[in-house]
Amino acid sequence: MIIVAVTIAVAIAVAFWMTGIIALFTGAVEKLEVVSATATALQGGGGWQITVIARNTGTTQTTIDMIFINGIQAFQWQNNTFVAGQLQCQAQGNVQLAAQIAQGNNPLSPGDQVQIQITLPQGNCGSFNALPGVSLEVKLHTTGGKEYPKLLTLP
Repeated sequence: MIIVAVTIAVAIAVAFWMTGIIALFTGAVEKLEVVSATATALQGGGGWQITVIARNTGTTQTTIDMIFINGIQAFQWQNNTFVAGQLQCQAQGNVQLAAQIAQGNNPLSPGDQVQIQITLPQGNCGSFNALPGVSLEVKLHTTGGKEYPKLLTLP
């Protein structure tokens, strides 16, 4: 009787375990891969052009809804464009903080790639100074609630 009860309990445990594995492999998975993040100095100085390339390597469509720089929300996706967030940079000269999708689409279908260009002015950006040699963490946030960071150094 005990052997039959243990066998049934083990069979139920294995069934739940297998159901979880099957759901993991067949369910929709959001995964964004930040392929690269590079910064180049703008001609004439005064800031940098940051280029972020991201690819949807998951099995479901996803949308990049926010961009963070060093933990501060720099941009938010609204009405099919990136608008300024909480990051405030005191620009030196004519360079203004901005972001745009240079190639690709947002939302990203599985397999799609997007190139985002961020213009970062040189100077005080609140909790950090944007100066040559400073490391920045650029983080893409998706509507699925996941964050995908990439570290780069300003030249």
